[in-house]
Amino acid sequence: MIFIKKAISKKEIKQFVRFPFSLYKDSKYWVPPIISEEIKVFNKNTNPVLQNAEVQLFLAYKDGKIVGRVAAIINWLEVGNKSSNKIRFGWMDMIDDIEVTTALLEQVKSIGKAHDLSYMEGPIGFSNLDKVGVLTYGYDQIGTMVTWYNHPYYVEHLNQLNFKVEKEYLEHKHQFSDILIEDSNRLEEVIKERYNLRALDFTRTNDLMPYADKMFDLFNESYASLSSFVAITDIQKAFLKKKFLNFINPEYIKFVVNEADDLVAFGVVMPSFAEALQKIKGKLFPFGIFHILKAKESKKLNFYLIGVHPEYQKKGVHSIIFSAFHRTFQEKGILECRRTPELANNLAVQKLWRNFKPVLIKKRCTFRKEL
Repeated sequence: MIFIKKAISKKEIKQFVRFPFSLYKDSKYWVPPIISEEIKVFNKNTNPVLQNAEVQLFLAYKDGKIVGRVAAIINWLEVGNKSSNKIRFGWMDMIDDIEVTTALLEQVKSIGKAHDLSYMEGPIGFSNLDKVGVLTYGYDQIGTMVTWYNHPYYVEHLNQLNFKVEKEYLEHKHQFSDILIEDSNRLEEVIKERYNLRALDFTRTNDLMPYADKMFDLFNESYASLSSFVAITDIQKAFLKKKFLNFINPEYIKFVVNEADDLVAFGVVMPSFAEALQKIKGKLFPFGIFHILKAKESKKLNFYLIGVHPEYQKKGVHSIIFSAFHRTFQEKGILECRRTPELANNLAVQKLWRNFKPVLIKKRCTFRKEL
């Protein structure tokens, strides 16, 4: 018999976070989170997203042992502003037992119905900056710190429960040696002169901070048309600046501004922390922090975000970003670049990378079911 319990106490929330560590203890491809940071995600005092969203965590037990987990999420900004009448579910992990999956998702369904929502979708987090999707292809590729990993039976369970694919995401990698940058280099100077633009490179985090709010504003503008988009609030901007921008190498953030010093494009790249996170097994202290710091010099990188103001899209501005990154990567001896999940139907973004000789390494989907 499956017993479902809401995780409320500190002990239960820690158990919720730690469950995948046992489920994937023998996996070469799962990338564990930092336990202390993951716990903060579910705390209103440390995650400003929860000022406009609510989350309920559930653990599944069988024979007195934890066998699954799921988070039920309602983002009230999404429900209120976009008439997206859905409940999200994320952080879904379970043993290969359809009864466990059924019981967990029934909890999500009951919460959605109690709030008069019309459908459920997942796995997704609170917003576009969170992890997304069940892995459907590429189980033999190591994950990243910004993606979930899962066994193939997750998809089988969702299909058995009559969930339908809602969105598909693709992940690609590029060998630095294969990147054809000549077209971007030729276009870079033409576009700069035509639109009176200039690129900003940084070596100190303090120098980029005056542009940080502008970057998040531009993120909101450039990503607004994508499905499931929820805008970053002012409170979240302050949180993200402290959590991420202080952590990312400043030379891996590129901005493009116009003659009025308005931000028109940005790109954010992160070193690959995957191997370091596997080594530290969720614990920063006492020695984990050294592995993380060492990983900042990794020769593998992940493209995290790229955005162009709607008025400058389809005008070649991306060439300025790509050329700036290429010069930095060359100086640092980068060997491999990966892209984080991109919507499969976002053909405009995929077209930008055609000269990078992309190799498809992963596919993932979110699934939907009417309530």
